[in-house]
Amino acid sequence: MEGRLNISKSDIKFVRSLQHKKYRDESGCFVAEGDKCVGELLGYFELEKMFRADELSAKQLEQLSALRSPQGAVAVFKKREQELPSLSSLSCELTLVLDGVQDPGNLGTIIRTADWFGVKRIICSRDTADCYNPKVVQATMGALARVSVFYTDLPDVLSRNKATAQIPVYGTLLNGRNMYQNGAICRSDDDAGVSGLLIMGNEGNGISVSVREYITYPLFIPSYPAGAKTSESLNVAVATAVVLAEMRR
Repeated sequence: MEGRLNISKSDIKFVRSLQHKKYRDESGCFVAEGDKCVGELLGYFELEKMFRADELSAKQLEQLSALRSPQGAVAVFKKREQELPSLSSLSCELTLVLDGVQDPGNLGTIIRTADWFGVKRIICSRDTADCYNPKVVQATMGALARVSVFYTDLPDVLSRNKATAQIPVYGTLLNGRNMYQNGAICRSDDDAGVSGLLIMGNEGNGISVSVREYITYPLFIPSYPAGAKTSESLNVAVATAVVLAEMRR
């Protein structure tokens, strides 16, 4: 049956507008698609509107969706209102810090990877991609429900950490220490796991100079075999997964 749900032009216009950060910021809303992704976010974010595929005509679903092959539900959620956590609250856990990660697919994959490895909070520079970008939301596959993402001035936070909290700061650098060597990563004696801030940088330029100076434990992911000709670098999402896997080992 065609058009079982009466959707107004304003509904379609509103949902489509959420593809753009300007309107996400103005409305305080974001859009998620697919039964799994929407189902994961329910209960963690306030639901504003829900459009189910079995209630829509193919044309209506296509008008609402940003996907090439739309399927399942399309939902509009309210963004979380949350304050940046204090440094003291981060001292006993592993927190991911992203410096200028631009690609929405990379950010979404990083959030999903953080969720897998039990990282509950990600602190981003202001020029990092918006975690509520539909491409990011889609790539997280619902992990955004369990991982809180914050945006701030990274040098300010890191300078305060250096002056007061002194939480270990890890970062991936070409001149860093082989992360598989003993002592490259500080591990607690009580098996509580690695704590600290792990900084991952921009896809093309790595960690910015203004942030790099605060790294206390520079890490390098060695290629294999040593000395062989390989790709110049790893994708930032892949590199994040490799380092988190080693830190959780």
